[in-house]
Amino acid sequence: QVQLVESGGGLVQAGDSLRLSCAASGRTFSRYGMGWFRQAPGKEREFVVAINWSGDRAYYGDSVQGRFTISRDNARNTVSLQMNSLKPEDTAVYYCAGDSRERYNGGTFSRPTLFNYWGPGTQVTVSS
Repeated sequence: QVQLVESGGGLVQAGDSLRLSCAASGRTFSRYGMGWFRQAPGKEREFVVAINWSGDRAYYGDSVQGRFTISRDNARNTVSLQMNSLKPEDTAVYYCAGDSRERYNGGTFSRPTLFNYWGPGTQVTVSS
């Protein structure tokens, strides 16, 4: 059974940084891309960033480009999201997600339906 568990959320002020982590278990982590999505109250789930299975390519949503950085450690089965220069509009529940496509080498990651495993989410609140 695949499990994803996020950690690292919290309450910060605008301009601060925060690092989220996601621990994965239950399948060969290194064969699958990983992504982060977020959802604010009353809004649809939004693509934040994804990293391919080998870790050499990352894809960022427009709203976080240049501020957020994704990384993965295939030896530790973890994926991390470094968030810098946080803004109040970054406030949301952040979800870690596992790609459904094994060793996928394309660049399409922005649709939630492409991911078949999800963590329970971690709240990030950025105050102004």
